[in-house]
Amino acid sequence: MEEIKVKYFVEGLDPLCYVAGKSDWIDLHLAEDVTLHAGEFRLLPLGVAMALPEGYEAHIVPRSSTFKNYGILQTNSMGVVDYSYRGDGDQWRMPVYATRDVSIPKNARICQFRIMRHQPPLHFTTVEHLDGADRGGFGSTGV
Repeated sequence: MEEIKVKYFVEGLDPLCYVAGKSDWIDLHLAEDVTLHAGEFRLLPLGVAMALPEGYEAHIVPRSSTFKNYGILQTNSMGVVDYSYRGDGDQWRMPVYATRDVSIPKNARICQFRIMRHQPPLHFTTVEHLDGADRGGFGSTGV
């Protein structure tokens, strides 16, 4: 099991917790009460800084209920925190855009993260044909 050192910036924030068997995503909480107006952008403080293990990065995404509950969208779709962002003042934040007026209480679970190993070095080779079946369309929809 990997150990991750965590610095909390505020008191009263629920501690980070890995729940084995439930999900490998860990919830992040809002570090202060926030009021946003429709059309407003803000970096929401998450109240933590972490020293990720070397060779890892964190991927931060909204929880599935975040938009339904609060009407906010994460503006960069997915946040990436690399290994080097590990100083005493490197508090994690979530960039959001409000689609409606909303007040969000301190400690609300608004996003989640997981850590991933860095991608290995890749070499790209140009070819005339690929070996896979041509499914047509794009992505997994085939449309």
